[in-house]
Amino acid sequence: MVCDVCGKSEATVHLTEIINNEVTKLHLCETCAREKASEMEEHFGLAELLSGLADFGVQVESEEMTKLKCPNCGFTYMDFKKIGRLGCGECYEAFKKNLTPLLKRIHGADQHYGKAPIKAQKIIKVRDDIQDIKSRLQKAITMEEFEEAARLRDEIKELEKKMTRKKDKDENR
Repeated sequence: MVCDVCGKSEATVHLTEIINNEVTKLHLCETCAREKASEMEEHFGLAELLSGLADFGVQVESEEMTKLKCPNCGFTYMDFKKIGRLGCGECYEAFKKNLTPLLKRIHGADQHYGKAPIKAQKIIKVRDDIQDIKSRLQKAITMEEFEEAARLRDEIKELEKKMTRKKDKDENR
């Protein structure tokens, strides 16, 4: 499929716009898509929107906020506020204290609930099973059902081994 804008390069980006129940599809090459993205950001002010949300409820920037810096990429929290994007995956951890309230406001939660990549689904399932068994283990200990507690402890150890093997297997691919 050829780009709808330049008519020369192959379209690799496909946009669907719905306005007043009218669907418009746009097929763009990489170059035209970059130009369109810049145009959209200027038009909609994504960075300003995110910056405004980040400032919501914060009257004064603390000195700590202005000094926050990702140890991995060197990106600062102020950079995030200016452009509305993070520098790398480690930024989430570096700016966690400030991002958590922002993510709660935007998404309604600070943890992901929903679909995950197929590789991760199995690990997530095992991790959830371990949490469930740990709570059952705590109840068994409270009720002084030590044989059941020992069985649950062993089950947790086995699941943790399974999860470690699965992670190692996925990393070696």
